Amino acid sequence: MVTYEYLKAAHAGIVDDMTLEMKASNLDSSDNLSKLSACVKCGFCLPTCPTYLLWGNEMDSPRGRIQLMRAVEEGRAPIGDTVIRHLDRCVGCMACVTACPSGVDYTQLLESFREQIGQSPQRGVTDRIWRRLLFAVLPYPRRLRLMKVPLAGYRGIWSLMESLSVLQRFPRWFTALADLGCSISPDGFTGSWPKQIPAVGVSRAKTGLLTGCVQRVFFDPVNRATVRTLTAEGCEVVIPSQQGCCGALSWHAGLNDQARRLAKSVIESFERSNVDHVVTNVAGCGSVMKTYRQLFEGDEKWATRAEAFSGKVKDISEVISDLTPTRARRHPLDIRVAYHDPCHLLHGQALRDQPRSLLASIPNLNILPIPEDNVCCGSGGAYNLLQPVAAADLGDRKIEQIRTVNADIVATSNAGCLLQIQAAGRRATHDPPVLHPIQLLDASIRGLSVNELLH
Repeated sequence: MVTYEYLKAAHAGIVDDMTLEMKASNLDSSDNLSKLSACVKCGFCLPTCPTYLLWGNEMDSPRGRIQLMRAVEEGRAPIGDTVIRHLDRCVGCMACVTACPSGVDYTQLLESFREQIGQSPQRGVTDRIWRRLLFAVLPYPRRLRLMKVPLAGYRGIWSLMESLSVLQRFPRWFTALADLGCSISPDGFTGSWPKQIPAVGVSRAKTGLLTGCVQRVFFDPVNRATVRTLTAEGCEVVIPSQQGCCGALSWHAGLNDQARRLAKSVIESFERSNVDHVVTNVAGCGSVMKTYRQLFEGDEKWATRAEAFSGKVKDISEVISDLTPTRARRHPLDIRVAYHDPCHLLHGQALRDQPRSLLASIPNLNILPIPEDNVCCGSGGAYNLLQPVAAADLGDRKIEQIRTVNADIVATSNAGCLLQIQAAGRRATHDPPVLHPIQLLDASIRGLSVNELLH
């Protein structure tokens, strides 16, 4: 096991000669430093950390990054290239939070430091420009829709560009964007929705649906399957027309001001709708929306509104699990399904059983466990576009694990994971269809065959 002495040696050149180990009585009273000091360096996080599994480098593990943050917080290390590099490499999967016996809130610490890094002039010019462009587009559905045609069109020339080795001449972030673009269907460009869809039969719940940004533009069939399933189970569905991105992508990247603006808009739109639940079918969105209060610390008015909103947020698998007895008949689907746990569902929302119960309610469907099912696929919000090499390595690792179970379909509950696993499947020439669990349930309720589901 990597020792603490190794960690100190690894810091050579970026911190002074003061020891990184400090007694609790000498700690600064700052909130961050107090949280950082809770790490006892036990190492339980190491086998759960995707980047540590890739490289075996202590600096790219949660406890190594915590020591870097601590050095910065104590004034013994600047926010320079080394700190930025190792914190940027973190996927933000939260597996370490689940594994930590000391209850270290690593996710909140990381988001706090990423906000500081975002304000640092030490980040490279090219990196700053790429991030600015990326987050000027990703959270905005109308802008995303303009990108959809060229990205979807790229599918037709991918093989040709690969065979001619043309891709090697482009920056890695561009090829990553193009690679993900191959998973995008040109269908569903309009994105139009009625404001209210009635329940089938007597209504037993009034649910609001977050249509999202990436989900709305690239995975419109998932939203439509969600609406059909909710209404079939007796839920009235309200879709506020003014809603936009929930702010999750921005928050993960440390762009907290942008995240707050987007979050306020979402909160206001659903407040006006007066719904019982706010339903999301994207794990990353749900995880952030359930913790909105953290985003508004220091602003009690908005923190209170955010907390009230968060109390209504539910993943679609939670809603379906709570709707007992079920109303809609499930028809058999003779299919072998490998279910991949999105990190923001498993670790962020502690939802492991609910999506499996949703799938298990489908007759004849066989759920296959994936080895390393708690390890991130490398999507991580916009991680696959910001750290494309590491993300591709993690995606390749995930598809190799999926390959071992010989599944007919891969199911996962997050838009980023859907794109990431599809891209990894193409690279490995093992390209099973990747669907959201709600699409499978919707097909079962509608009585579709497997062929009809996939085409």
